[in-house]
Amino acid sequence: MREPDAPILADSITRLGPEAAGAVVLTGSHGGVYAAWLARKAGCRAAIFNDAGVGREEAGIGGLAWLDAHGMAAAAIDHRSADIGDAAAMAEHGIVSHVNELAAAFGVKAGQGGAEAAHLLAAAPIPDGEVETVSEAREEIVLEGATRRIVLIDSASLVAARDAGQIVITGSHGALFGDNPMNALKFDAAFAAFNDAGGGVGVSRLPALQGRGIAAVTVSAASARIGDARSTFEDGIVSAANPTALSRGASIGEKLHDCVIRLARMP
Repeated sequence: MREPDAPILADSITRLGPEAAGAVVLTGSHGGVYAAWLARKAGCRAAIFNDAGVGREEAGIGGLAWLDAHGMAAAAIDHRSADIGDAAAMAEHGIVSHVNELAAAFGVKAGQGGAEAAHLLAAAPIPDGEVETVSEAREEIVLEGATRRIVLIDSASLVAARDAGQIVITGSHGALFGDNPMNALKFDAAFAAFNDAGGGVGVSRLPALQGRGIAAVTVSAASARIGDARSTFEDGIVSAANPTALSRGASIGEKLHDCVIRLARMP
């Protein structure tokens, strides 16, 4: 049984249950604004995220400042100390890399362990009041002469049955949850792209999708804003690719946009 002041461990902030209300949540999700809103919406006392390599325009920790403005203490764990998507590892050996002002007021600081930070945040007040809705975007692009639609979704959780066989560009990190290859993407796209969240396990969806015959790549966190599919598409530079993607012409170091335009028009 969880101790009353022990943090809730959630590999994904999208999977919080009612037990998160009033608790400190330590989550394997990146610390972007949408993830921060989910923590605030769930009524958490405080939240600790993965910094996802921080990345372009500091998108991997953008939710910390947002939570400062909405009354919640928050911190982020260095992705080099604990894998993104693995809350237990973040609690066991994660090292804090960034904190917001509200968390700092309770003694949380860079260099602390994840479990210590969570213990300190148990003294933070529970935020009150309603907050505006932060939504994730979905957009579809149909190019002239294309054989496939380009589907932009800020979160891989937004993929739908109608996206099977299409090109799916996400803002999500590329880490696989658990051992089930279906967790990599719920439907069989022709091609999928993710953010590498600084590398390491941030590319582990790629072999899982390879086993399902799906071409997949990641873009570097430094090149594209994590959580933002439009940035993945327009700004992303391919950092890793599975063999199926390479066989279809993807190339490490190229702009994802160029790769996707070619793929959309292939038979």
